[in-house]
This record gives sequence, structure tokens and C-alpha cells, in this order.
Amino acid sequence: MNDGVGRRGLVLDDEQFRRLAGYGEVEQAEAGRDLFTTGDDSYDFFLLRSATVDIVRNATVIEPERLIYRGVPGDFLGELNLLTGQHVYLTCRVVTGGEVVRIGAPMLRRALAEQVDIADILIEAFRERREVIGDAAGNALELVGQRDAAETLELRTYVTQLLLPHAWLDAASDSGGSLMRLAELSHDDLPAAIFNGTALRRATPRAIAEALGLTYRPDGNTIDLVVVGAGPAGLAAAVYGASEGLNTVLLDRTGLGGQAAKSARVENYLGFPQGISGEHLTRLAMVQALKFGVRIYSPCAVAGLDLAVAQRPTVVLEDGTRINCRAVVAATGAHYRRLDIPQWADFERSGCIRYAATELDVRGYENQPVTVVGGANSAGQAALSLAARGATVDLIIRGTDLGARMSSYLTDRIRAHPLIQVHPNSTVRELAGGETLHSVVTERGRLDSRALFCFIGADPVSGWLSGVAKDDGGFVLTDSRLPTAPLPFETSVPRVFAAGDLRAGSTKRVATAVGDGASAVSSVHAALARD
Repeated sequence: MNDGVGRRGLVLDDEQFRRLAGYGEVEQAEAGRDLFTTGDDSYDFFLLRSATVDIVRNATVIEPERLIYRGVPGDFLGELNLLTGQHVYLTCRVVTGGEVVRIGAPMLRRALAEQVDIADILIEAFRERREVIGDAAGNALELVGQRDAAETLELRTYVTQLLLPHAWLDAASDSGGSLMRLAELSHDDLPAAIFNGTALRRATPRAIAEALGLTYRPDGNTIDLVVVGAGPAGLAAAVYGASEGLNTVLLDRTGLGGQAAKSARVENYLGFPQGISGEHLTRLAMVQALKFGVRIYSPCAVAGLDLAVAQRPTVVLEDGTRINCRAVVAATGAHYRRLDIPQWADFERSGCIRYAATELDVRGYENQPVTVVGGANSAGQAALSLAARGATVDLIIRGTDLGARMSSYLTDRIRAHPLIQVHPNSTVRELAGGETLHSVVTERGRLDSRALFCFIGADPVSGWLSGVAKDDGGFVLTDSRLPTAPLPFETSVPRVFAAGDLRAGSTKRVATAVGDGASAVSSVHAALARD
């Protein structure tokens, strides 16, 4: 069993084991004792000196208890929820009594910061175990819903982005129907989530976050930096802030990755010559942030800022919670624009309109006619991703020249691809179909289409930044665009900084957003040094 879970070279040698043990306390663990149990708010990291343990997934409404992993002397226990704060979803039972070393969360984070070689092993093991154990223990969180419904897609996107172990069942399948009967769910209850035997009806990301312990919880420590928005700019700001010693909290209204997480393939990001999906880049950044001690909370909606206390901005959440801090980096980016045509909202709810081209979004459209609307890189990447799966793609652009706003490496491939037809000087006038989309109508005629992927730009998410200077479009003004010339990336409000697409004059690229986030932290340090 061990060879299947986090064993591929991810082990501590004797010297590393002894060094890490110095951060904890030795305990005697008797056979039959549970070191942690499903449903616990949190748990500690354990080194096994002489004890043997079983990690089990508790029985569910449809399956008996299941052995996931056996830990033996010399092993260590734990996976990614040690860092995310997610409630425990497995039980650890001592099989053979012996000694263990218990390391609490603060000391574990200290060890990760001080022992680089050990940190590399633990972080990679945590990430790998989340994937491998998560697959084996997926029934700890079960999702059931209608495959193409927008609410279902939102739920699946959320749990996928945060690497939450789960099992997904289509309500129309035999297994999905069985689960619904056992949990006494009707179609009006969908999408639903079952966790620890409790069914969450009409489940939302927020409800799941609350059930799993992923909503904001103050810990009593002084917060140096709150980053609002977990796109590339926000993730970079959080990583750089925490890695340079700032107690950092990262908040996002919906999930992680922002618009970048919706990109099927980013090919011009430095260091990834084969390209990388926005979803995968987001996952790597999340694990990196957790490594440095960033506390991530999502979904966590911010309502505004309270600037009554000079030099001490307070972030106010929608539920009224107040987070006092020393500095804020605003990186809430922008939200997708929609076409103002009849039935748009209806087809959006049915899942026929998408604003992303991730693996989850494009799945199911093999050999189907689809429509992509937009003339920038995201639209081009989506068209190529769909065509690579065999979909017949109609790419609709308002302008004449495909290369006006799209990178040449994309336009060259699109023009050469036999499954992509470009329609210049065109707009969508009408959507046709019943419960699902059948066709898209432009001024030039009707196009068969089973889904519409929309990439027509975005508007800044800046309404929560009351009291902060903005341009006519709502983008936040910073540094040289302000008459007072504050620190780079600083807004008109001291110690409030803006990075990424939210900032007026920013270049809308992933690399630029990452650079913004990292650079904003340099200014945060300069501002805090004035204390």
C-alpha cells in the first residue's frame, strides 16, 4: 500500500528524520488509539518512530470503511490539508503501538521555513498524497448534479481548483441515481454534496467551504498583508509577501487563478516551453503559497475597506467580519462581459455558455460544432483547444484582422487548422434551441453550435475599493498616474496597493500580472518600514 501513496523517493533519510523530530514532542501511541478522526477541525503532523498506523476512509452511505494507506516506522503522516486548514476527512488509527513524534502547525511551518531539504520532500509528498489519496478517498466528499448545468460546473470547478478530494457523479447515471436515493435527494436539490454523511442541498462553493473549514477564521495573530484576489497577481503577491516574512492572508470571492485559470494553454510564459494550462499553473502557485505559510480562504467575498484608522486599513467581508492589517494588495482583476441578446441567461444556466476552456469545460464537445466569440489570446487558445479534441469551431470576431489583438503564434495555427473557421466582421445576434443550444445566428447566417465560449473582454472588479481613486473605466490609479506620486503600485490611499488587471494601464498578460504582484510587495515593505 505504501508504494502507491507518496513513496516515489519522497522519504526522509535517518538524519532528516532526526532533525525534523527536533521540532516536536515524543509520545507513546497505544494500539487502537486514533491520532486524528474524520471531522476534526485540524490535526498535527506525525513522525512514526516505532508505531504502525492505518489511514482509513470512514464508511459512507454506499461503501464500507476502506483502508487508504498504512504508515510504518520511519514514515510521516499528513497531506495538503495540514497547510490549507481543511477539516480532517480521514481517520488515523494506531495498529501497532509505539512511539510517534507530534509536531503542531506552528512548529511545522517553522521547520518548512528553516529546513529547505526537508521542506522540498514534505511539500511534494503532501501534493502527491492529495492527488493519490484524494482519488482513493474521493467518497469523503461526493458531488452529484446535472452534468451540463452551470451550477454543477461552478461547483466542480471550485473543488478542482482547490484540489479538494471528491467524487463526481452524474445524476443521470446509475451510480448518481443510487446516491440520490440513498441520500433522499430530488432533482430540485441538485447540485448536492455529501460530506461526513450530511447532504448539502443546492450546494454552492460557499456551503462546501463552510462544511470543510475553508472559510476565514481569525487566529489571533497580527496580519501584515491581506491580498484580495487570487489570480496571478494576487498569488504572486501572497507568495512573495509570505516568503519574505509577512504574515499573509489571501482572499478570493470565487476560487483561485482568476481569468488565467480559465486559459486552456499559456505558451508564452517564461520557463514553460511546452506551455502550461492556466489551471495547472494555478495549482502550482497555490502549493507554493501554502509552503510559505499563506492562509488561503475561498470563496471569501470582500465588501469594502474601512480606512478610518490612519496607516491601518481594515478589510471588511460581506458577512461583516473585519480583518485588521498593516497593508492591502488589491488584485481582484476583472469579470467577464456578456452579450446583451435574448436567452443569454437561460443558456448560461444550462451550461451551454462558457467563459473558460479548461479541461473540464471542453470535455464532452468532441466532434461537436461549437462557437468561440472574441479576438484576443484567450479566444484563440480556446479555439485551438476545442479543435484539438475534434470539435468544429466557428471563431467569431468583430474586427477585420485576426492578428489585431491576438499573438501571431496563435493566429498562424488558427488559420492553418482545418477544423476552425474564422468569421471576421461578425457579431452574435441570436441564440436558438430548447433546453440546450442548437445554433448561433450572426448577420451572415445560422451556425450549428452546441456551446458558445465567450471571450469578449472584462470590466474591473473595483467597486469594493471605495475611497480609492479610479479612472473613468473603473480601473484603479496607482503611483505615476496620481498627482501625489506615492510608492510604485500604491493607490491614492496609503498602504493600499493595486496589481494586475485591476490597475489602470496594466498589460493584460499572465507574466505582467505576476510581476505586478511581486513588485507590489516590495512597495509594501517600504511602506511598513516607515513604522
